[in-house]
Amino acid sequence: MQHLSSRRWRAAMAGAVVLGLALVGCSPGESFTYTPPAQVEGALPDDRVAAMQAAVDNAVAASGASGAIVGVWVPWSGTWVTASGTQERGSDVPLDTEMSFRIADVTRLMTCDVLYALADEGTVELDAKVPKYVSGVADMQDITLLDLCNGTSGAGSSEATVKNAWLNTPERVWAPLELAGYGLGRDRVAAQTTFRDSDSGYLLLGLALERASGMSAAELIAEYVTEPLGLPNTSLPRPALAPPSDGPVMNGHFLNVAEGGYSCEAPVDITELSSSSGFTDSGVVSTITDLGRYAQAEAAQALRTEEKPDRFAAPLPVAADAPSWLQATGGAYLVGSMVGQHGWTPGYATSAYSDPTTGFTVAVALNDSTAGALFAQYLSWELAAIASKAPAASGQTAPEFGLPFTAEQYHQAITDAALVCVPPPVE
Repeated sequence: MQHLSSRRWRAAMAGAVVLGLALVGCSPGESFTYTPPAQVEGALPDDRVAAMQAAVDNAVAASGASGAIVGVWVPWSGTWVTASGTQERGSDVPLDTEMSFRIADVTRLMTCDVLYALADEGTVELDAKVPKYVSGVADMQDITLLDLCNGTSGAGSSEATVKNAWLNTPERVWAPLELAGYGLGRDRVAAQTTFRDSDSGYLLLGLALERASGMSAAELIAEYVTEPLGLPNTSLPRPALAPPSDGPVMNGHFLNVAEGGYSCEAPVDITELSSSSGFTDSGVVSTITDLGRYAQAEAAQALRTEEKPDRFAAPLPVAADAPSWLQATGGAYLVGSMVGQHGWTPGYATSAYSDPTTGFTVAVALNDSTAGALFAQYLSWELAAIASKAPAASGQTAPEFGLPFTAEQYHQAITDAALVCVPPPVE
């Protein structure tokens, strides 16, 4: 259990009055905890586990990774949390589900959590203009904090410009405004009406929230996200070069380009990295259990103390040619009925999705970032399609729950996208 700050307590009580709810057992200084949906104890059926293991093996092989840590929680049927593979290619050191890793763009959800928490308690307004809190962005006088969260600021992404610097100088400590500037320098798209995957927007939002609150981004994420939800292994680390945790970690890697493909036999270790390369866009670290718990709570908007506005109520298409079931808003992607995020940061690719009605949740982390988010994204959707068909355990009833795609569809997509490995040159 975690304690609410006095500010969070006042906000929670205000929300309870508005909603006509009673926060039983809560008063200033008393404990508050998030209770996830009831979960059937025990493993998922053997046939589902076998299919999911085959999916993980396929994705690890296709992505150039040496392993993955995954979690699947089906409230009416069972769970599957496993570590598959090893720390390095050719290594006999197995991965473990207790290992920490970088959760990449899932950080964006947490940054938006803080925005809504500060708005719910009256510290900021969602429609406050960005230049009110961030200097040097006068050309964003019509852009709001909510636009930054929703991906509707029109701003571009910094990733393409700085990717090589991230990989070659992992120790570099980046100033968030400098990092965002590379994206802000790109041509803009129409604001408010068009979604754009923009890391610069979440970097600016983090700066704005720090300025508005007088707290650091790490402190904000701790107070408004990880402590209320009881996520002891989740944090935004200090910017100094470091692994994801002082405890056990899954090592992260990338592959160098070679003629005709990639040097798969010589992965580059990039476990140690400055969190400033991601900051409030992709800098947070976690474990698979924490990540699953967070995804489940996030989809249900469990951290909100006000009923309105509904953060995920007005999504936009991800792209003009995207399927109608893939939309985005509130720092999240909406995939059918599931809410979540996927992304990459040097060394890791991560994806986490949950259905707010049933609590059905899938989380994936691969220990290689060469292909960006693609393999983690597709693997999480394949696992979701497999697990969604799990039968109800004894005494349970399976809900009406389905997804707008098949496991076969994304298994084939992963296979088709497999990285081409080329042998090392003969000396």
